[in-house]
Amino acid sequence: MKTLRDIPCGETVKVTKLTGEGPVKRRIMDMGITKGVEIFVRKAAPLGDPVEVTVRGYELSLRKADAKMIEVE
Repeated sequence: MKTLRDIPCGETVKVTKLTGEGPVKRRIMDMGITKGVEIFVRKAAPLGDPVEVTVRGYELSLRKADAKMIEVE
């Protein structure tokens, strides 16, 4: 099981599952991150938090805590 947090910059992955509860999971889904969508990891901040990704044609910054809830392949 890999999460978005484990993916190095420059790779594209596909979402397989969202973990997390209630409002946090809802917020992730509202950002367009749903099962089956592709995510391109653009870059990470110098200390690794947040991670900048491209989802559905737009750029998004995710905290590592949120990225950990997104399982990918």
